[in-house]
Amino acid sequence: MKIGEISKTTGIPVETIRYYEKIGLVPAPQRQASGYRRYRQSHLDRLLFIKRCRNLDMAQDEIRELIRLADQPDADCSEVDALLARHLSHVRERLQELANLEDTLQQLQQACSEGRTVSECGILGGLTSEPDHEASSGNHNHIPGTHGTR
Repeated sequence: MKIGEISKTTGIPVETIRYYEKIGLVPAPQRQASGYRRYRQSHLDRLLFIKRCRNLDMAQDEIRELIRLADQPDADCSEVDALLARHLSHVRERLQELANLEDTLQQLQQACSEGRTVSECGILGGLTSEPDHEASSGNHNHIPGTHGTR
């Protein structure tokens, strides 16, 4: 199938499929004489695998490692289990960060009361004041899929 067809089947944008090829997550397909990419079932399977991993918020390096391990079907699966355990630990850390974020936002929202001007706004004042030690630790990562494999 052509790239538009595989994009429609997987729900993955054409640009993303090309990117996955460029970074080596998906092998380059054969090209027809016309220059069009020709995808096989193996490409479809790989793209769906990557999509499922991304839906679990796995990073590219984690996906790459899982693909490497999947290419060794007779190997012990302890490395797969260890990778998943690390990912689960990261997810739990992010959940704690999000709970802390929720608390901070609730505190900011409580700083607001009706009848004040923007210059008296407790929310804006809280956002411009010095953050507390915990919030400024620099360990926050609120961008899905950007974590590494610790």
